[in-house]
Amino acid sequence: MPTLASNYVPDNVHIELHAENGMMGIGAYPREGQASSNWCNAGKETITYIPGASAFSSSDSFNMIRGGHLDLTMLGALQVSANGDLASWIIPGKLLKGMGGAMDLVGAPDTKVVVTLDHCAKDGTPKLLEECTLPLTGKRVIDRIITDRGVFDIDKNNARGGGMTLVEIAPGYTVDEVRAATGAQFNTVPEPIPLMDDE
Repeated sequence: MPTLASNYVPDNVHIELHAENGMMGIGAYPREGQASSNWCNAGKETITYIPGASAFSSSDSFNMIRGGHLDLTMLGALQVSANGDLASWIIPGKLLKGMGGAMDLVGAPDTKVVVTLDHCAKDGTPKLLEECTLPLTGKRVIDRIITDRGVFDIDKNNARGGGMTLVEIAPGYTVDEVRAATGAQFNTVPEPIPLMDDE
């Protein structure tokens, strides 16, 4: 889900998207006939690039990450907790492809962490919980959660009493419906902003 972000950058906005596997300047997914196996993101999907893009080694890429040179990190998750804990790398008993760079990404200094995930698992159980039940990738690392039902800001440092606050809500959902599908308590701003409908 996080790798889809490059498809939604408006033409009049210039940002440098970084891939942990060693690329700066990611563009949208390629149209038919544009794909090149020389350009791929961390999910091993072919991508395009913007003018001025560069490719480099994975070691240089992680020097950028660990050195705190990225302003924002977007990554996926299996579970998240109300206090900003992240579980994203293993389900016990399942085949493990590898930990990947998530621990480096969330441990980087001065980097805002945004997590994207489905609000509920395929069986309908919530992925937003009071406490994660899966092994953690990082403790109190998340700043914002984006799901298919809403956007939550996390007070991971207890600056405002801790916990999650619903700030935007997806079309077709009420706050009560979002609350019923969430395994953690959350606050709301007075009127959560309606998320834009894809249509």
